[in-house]
Amino acid sequence: MKIARILAYRVELPLHETTYKWSGGKSVTVFDSTIVQVDTDAGITGYGEVCPLGPFYLPAYADGVRAGLRELGPHLIGEDPRQLAKLNRKMDAALKGHPYVKSGIDMACWDILGHAAALPVCELMGGRFGADVTLYRAISQESPDQMAAKVAGYRAEGYRRFQLKVGGDPDVDIERIRAVADKLQTGDRLVADANTGWVQHEAIRVAKAVRDVDVYIEQPCLTYEECLAVRRQCEHPFILDETIDDLNILLRARADLAMDVVNLKISKLGGLTKTRQARDLCVSMGIGMTLEDSWGGDVVTAAIAHLAHSTPPEFLFTTTDFNSYVTVSTADGAPQRVNGRMAASTAPGLGISPKMSVLGKPVVRIV
Repeated sequence: MKIARILAYRVELPLHETTYKWSGGKSVTVFDSTIVQVDTDAGITGYGEVCPLGPFYLPAYADGVRAGLRELGPHLIGEDPRQLAKLNRKMDAALKGHPYVKSGIDMACWDILGHAAALPVCELMGGRFGADVTLYRAISQESPDQMAAKVAGYRAEGYRRFQLKVGGDPDVDIERIRAVADKLQTGDRLVADANTGWVQHEAIRVAKAVRDVDVYIEQPCLTYEECLAVRRQCEHPFILDETIDDLNILLRARADLAMDVVNLKISKLGGLTKTRQARDLCVSMGIGMTLEDSWGGDVVTAAIAHLAHSTPPEFLFTTTDFNSYVTVSTADGAPQRVNGRMAASTAPGLGISPKMSVLGKPVVRIV
């Protein structure tokens, strides 16, 4: 089996809640997503998706996905999509860096492998653990009272994990954490995610001001070294996200005891193949994980579900259902939230069928 053609489609994903806000005044109202289609000479097609969280979150941007595919794609025509380790080496040799560009192709090739083997991706990635997985809900950055008021509505939808977007003025963030914590019930978990928004002294001050609150502190500062300094003065469970972008820094962070939980994003690491490798390493080292991506719709949510569902549950801190945040559905068969949980499809591959009427005409075509 060989790759015969690569197509890419641009899809806009508006939000149900209109705007998503986080640290530093950053916000997005419509997400620019790229859905990748990989066709083979055996008649099997796979799909992937890459959706950066704007151009100011990670070193990734939406047009860069499509430009990167035009550069990378010709090198992959004629390759066997089922040989994922070999394919990833080929991609890394053909395009240095830019892991997010490779993510959609790798995801689509896992979809192809699943169809070729007549197995769901989660069973190929280690097996299906349990009936479903626990989801978290991100609370967009607003005033303390507005953020606290959203908890009851999200809980009514079944969420018990809440990721509070902080990383602004430390005094306001202290109020945000306390206001939301006051709304929690037994069994809820709260994460204060600064998304690199504090400088070191601010992060330490916030952590000390809420030392009596049951809250996880996530990625307080921009650099790994700053986060480590905060971690060493912080009594709360600690999560790293943006600074963990390859296996080397993951191993360093484990050696430094820099975190209790790590956030692994599929496109940040370059696809399901490399995220699975990081996931398995975390399991062997005893590190909890949030498994997700930067953003996306139905295709990304399906990939996240398979990755999460194949993870031993004691190491799966939480995961997410991005397709419930957006107003546009791009595929049939994608996981749907049920009482704050979701399950990976039992159909072969990712278990999704893209809605071609929504995707429209391809913006990238490589043959």
